[in-house]
This record gives sequence, C-alpha cells and structure tokens, in this order.
Amino acid sequence: MCKVLVTGADGFIGSHLTEMLVREGYDARAFVLYNSHNSWGWLDHVPKDIAGQFEVVSGDIRDPHGIAEAMKDVDIVLHLAALIAIPFSYHSPDTYVQTNVSGTLNVLQAARRLGTSRVISTSTSEVYGTARFVPITEEHPLNAQSPYAATKVAADQLVLSFHRSFETPVAVLRPFNTYGPRQSARAVIPTIISQIASGSRQIKLGALSPTRDFTFVRDTARGFIQAMGCDATLGRVTNIGSGFEISIADTVNVIAEAMGVSVEVVLDEERVRPQASEVERLFAGTEVATRLFNWNPQFGGRDGFVKGLAETAEWFQNPANLSVYKADRYNI
Repeated sequence: MCKVLVTGADGFIGSHLTEMLVREGYDARAFVLYNSHNSWGWLDHVPKDIAGQFEVVSGDIRDPHGIAEAMKDVDIVLHLAALIAIPFSYHSPDTYVQTNVSGTLNVLQAARRLGTSRVISTSTSEVYGTARFVPITEEHPLNAQSPYAATKVAADQLVLSFHRSFETPVAVLRPFNTYGPRQSARAVIPTIISQIASGSRQIKLGALSPTRDFTFVRDTARGFIQAMGCDATLGRVTNIGSGFEISIADTVNVIAEAMGVSVEVVLDEERVRPQASEVERLFAGTEVATRLFNWNPQFGGRDGFVKGLAETAEWFQNPANLSVYKADRYNI
C-alpha cells in the first residue's frame, strides 16, 4: 500500500485530500500544525467512517527536523502546508517567507536525504497576477502582486530547481481559487455565504469587478491524487481549474439565488486590496492536466459552479458548522 504524507492536512484542502486518500485505499499520514489544544483542525470533523483511518503527526513545517521525521517511510509527499491569506501577508510578510519558502525548502531537503519517491508541492494562481492572456497556461509570465504570491513564486522555483539540480522527483500543482465546505472565511465565497447564513442581507465585500476561476475542493483533491501517479508531471508546473470565469459581483448573485435570498452589497474599504496588488482576472487553462493525467473538473462550467455552491451553502447553513465562523467580523 502506497504511504502518502499530506502536509497542511488540518486545513481546508488538506483535510478533503486526506479524506479522499483514505477512501481510495491509500495509507495516509497527516502532518498538522502542533498546538497546545491537541487540535487536528478540520481533521477533527471528518466523517465517522474516515476518523481513525489515518495517522496524525503534529509539528511545524518551519522545523526541518520535525518534517524530516514525519517524512520517514513515506512514498509520496503532498505538500500543502502554507500561509495563504493575502491581506495578512501585507501585515506579516516575514511569517510567509518562513512558512512558505523555508517550509518548502525543509520538505525538499528531507526528500533529497530520504530518497522520497515523489513530492507534489502546491502553488497558486496568484503567482500569475492579473491575466495578460486567457486562458492562463503554465507558460504565462509570473507576476507576484502580493507578499503571499511572491513567497509562492519563490517556493515553486525552489521545487523546480531541486529537480534540475539534484533530479529530485518533484512536481508543482497550481490550483485556481479552490472553494467548498470547510474553507476559511478569509476567502470570498465563504465570506458571502456565512454572512447570508447568519441572517445579514447587507453583504460587506471589497472589489466586485475581479474575475476568478473557482474550482470545487474535491476536483482539486482529485487533481493531486491523479497527478501523483504521473511521471510526466515531474519537474514541471500543472494548472488545475474549472474552465469557468465569473466576477465577484456575479458570484454574489449566484450565491444569493442558490440560498433563496435578495442581498445588497456594501463596499467595505478594509477589504479592498491596494490597487496595484489586486489581481483583476484569473481564468485557468487546464489542457496540460487533461493531457498528462486525464484530469477534468467534475464541477466545471457554470452548471458545475452552481452545483458546488449549493453543496457549500448547505454545509455552511448547518448551525454546527456556521458556529465555527465569526461572520460579523472581517477575517484577514
């Protein structure tokens, strides 16, 4: 049985990925951020048939010894551990360098020493900046418009450099704007849904004109699993996206319709990015993923987006889930 380590397994995408690995018969080890509460993040909330079916190791991706210990006897590492909130990267860029860049280096160094069979590192569509052409292919120029994006560019380049310099079997998977149940309210879709679910009909948001390619979380998780069995991904970047582009303004309308309410959007200046830092347009080109490992989104296009939003809204409307969020506060 293939043993797979997921770093950042306590987070949004990582918890879904760990759950999917277990369901598909992999021996999963989850690396979660150590804390004094002994919390495993979202892994504490997985379905009952998944609970207890994976190993958990607590540590800190910034600690080279801890991640190396977690990677022992592992065949494949799916590296998702990162700081991802763009507004907080304006506030604390040093922490993003330590986590996203040094943390990735720790994984790479350990993989090289241990002879790990494969590492897939998680990138982000934010590294492209505002689209210069669409769909955005893997050849699109990199243009980091936030400290967060800059650290992800650096991490990606470290990964690729290890393949060129040491023939370390590594790959970069670049998802576009993943959404779904368990996502942090620092992202726009949970921000909208949680405000509506809490009873508000005046929705506080930042810029409404940017467009995004929203990808449902199970499509993203499946992308990792399909990619990790494909040798052709080694030493290269592969995009994952839905093939559907929609503005934030239109996203509000789709969500409101799905939840059966009428809403008014109120501009909250605190949520507006600095002008030169706002990524105005993202729209994924995913031909490479289709060609290399036969990946296609199951929640693609507008119909898939509506279906994914309905499932996400239903999850947030569960009082037990909604209670975890502070919908009345801006979460950077």
